[in-house]
Amino acid sequence: MEDDPLGLDAETMRTLGYRTVDFLVDVLTDTSAPALRRATREEMEQRLAGSPPEKGEDFERILEQLGRDVVPYMSKGDHPGYFAFIPSCGTWPGALGDLVASALNVFAGSWMESAGPSQLELTVLDWFKEWIGYPRAAAGVLVSGGSAANMTALACAREALLGAMSDKVVVYCSDQAHSSVARGARVLGFRPDQVRVLPVDADYRLRADRVEAAMDADVAAGRQPLLVSASAGGTNTGAVDALADLAEVCRRRRVWFHVDGAYGGFAALTDRGRQRLHGIEEADSVTLDPHKWLYQPFECGCLLVREGRLLKEAFEITPDYLHDAETAQREVNFSDLGIQLSRTARAFKLWMSLRYFGVDAFRAAVDRSLDLAAYAQQRIESSPELELLLPANLSVVCFRRRPPGVDDEHRLESANSRIVADLARTGIGLISSTRLQGRYSLRMCVLNHTTRREDVDRVLGWIERASISADTRAARRPTVPHERHPQLGEGWLGRAAVERGLVASVPLFSALDEAAVAAVAAVARKQRAAPGETIVAQWDCAREFYVIVEGTASVHADGTRVADLRAGDFFGELAALDWGASFGYPRLATVVAETPMRLLVLPGASLNELTRRVPEIGRRIQRAKRDRLSALAQIAGRAPVASRRGREQ
Repeated sequence: MEDDPLGLDAETMRTLGYRTVDFLVDVLTDTSAPALRRATREEMEQRLAGSPPEKGEDFERILEQLGRDVVPYMSKGDHPGYFAFIPSCGTWPGALGDLVASALNVFAGSWMESAGPSQLELTVLDWFKEWIGYPRAAAGVLVSGGSAANMTALACAREALLGAMSDKVVVYCSDQAHSSVARGARVLGFRPDQVRVLPVDADYRLRADRVEAAMDADVAAGRQPLLVSASAGGTNTGAVDALADLAEVCRRRRVWFHVDGAYGGFAALTDRGRQRLHGIEEADSVTLDPHKWLYQPFECGCLLVREGRLLKEAFEITPDYLHDAETAQREVNFSDLGIQLSRTARAFKLWMSLRYFGVDAFRAAVDRSLDLAAYAQQRIESSPELELLLPANLSVVCFRRRPPGVDDEHRLESANSRIVADLARTGIGLISSTRLQGRYSLRMCVLNHTTRREDVDRVLGWIERASISADTRAARRPTVPHERHPQLGEGWLGRAAVERGLVASVPLFSALDEAAVAAVAAVARKQRAAPGETIVAQWDCAREFYVIVEGTASVHADGTRVADLRAGDFFGELAALDWGASFGYPRLATVVAETPMRLLVLPGASLNELTRRVPEIGRRIQRAKRDRLSALAQIAGRAPVASRRGREQ
């Protein structure tokens, strides 16, 4: 096309399109490709860095470099042994739907410019509403993923219940919540003391009574509960929170109830999944991720809001230059339902793949994932080398390699972390890791529609046989660097100096070298407490860490005396340690002085830095964190899950 420097004639378009499809099919059907192939930044720069060409290049040469230097160096989400994170295994009709949307360059922000694509999105959203039991009056929007959906829900709740931001409002979630909840809160202006990160019970579920106790404490302190975010399939363990109970608490207290079903929401397609997700239909808003358990290509997330008008009221802004795009009564501008004005048509892939395969095929794929996760659990329980740490929740199984007679947690963590890395190098599969109340765990998520029982056997068999004889000795202890520019309020103007000898006399710090002792002394302060004085109170937001120099104290949680502390013990680490995006736990217990006490107090940020810099202290504090969370889980309700050998978890 002589007058268009970027135009192509129809025959050339067909030729390039056919060749691209051939290239993609060859890649997708290559069964020899590993689940993951990694490369360094230096290696990739050698392959791909450089200036763009001034003149066009041959298309075959472009595809050839893609196949050689780009496509091999990425995870292969459709690999049958890909069990890491939350896999995304797309479908070919879904990919073709993205091709249609991209080739037509659909703008799906306004009804005026995209009546067809907008109705397609409304139709797909109606399907989703029906599957989770939402009313027809609910509204929704397709977004980039679960992170965008969670933040959109939080913004909608704030606008619906509050309006302008207030320092008094509080959001509640569990320590198993997805990191996007914290990130969204941070972006929207919530401070760390406005997000309550609450511990789960022994089944890793957020309980309604614990949320209500935290709300009571906040109301008594003059704060306003705004939103509870519950998980319909937590990323860590697959656990589903007590949705119906949490919905009842939120409804009674007029608090917004949000359910993050990014991973597990589409389990509602099956009978088993629908039973597990009981209560999701009562939520004020629900996050779903079709690019997870509905087998769509990235990016495809969804937010549904029960009272649909609230979504538009939260986001609709019509400047003068958009008045031409204003809608009639039943028409929908999706740009009015979220943060994106320019947005692509994500519904094409959903509509095309669901029409092509039928809902029964997707239901069968979800059911098979549930079956394979249950099989993996049985396989682990029958193995003398593997230990089940948590039964299958939806399609996530948590376990570890634990040879008979090996009980040291540090050795087990080192061995299992090496297994994760070594398995990735084999190419036969991929798993990820997590922590269960501080304990290192291997984590298998069965989601791919390509996975069969033999793929589960292959990966678990490799883990059983993997060598774990590598040296796991701790690395040389690093030192804490001196703070060159301390805050005046934290220096000599703000408190009495802490003697280095006092720091070194505390058992927790006794192994530190001179520089590390000096660094602790520089940030610590001294505190005294009289008998009967409350040092920290349950549900408070402060994040200091305490070490007892002299005296005794008692620990109380939910009205129960759970522990006694003496000189050399420490407390406050649960609140001090960072959970994510600067948010952390509130105080999960009350500590009361029983005798006159002297204490060393460290700011939470200093403790986080110390645990990173001095692994020995970090391990000791993590052990305490694990034991205390486990004790709190037992207080919250159910006894811990027993492993295959009957050991307590």
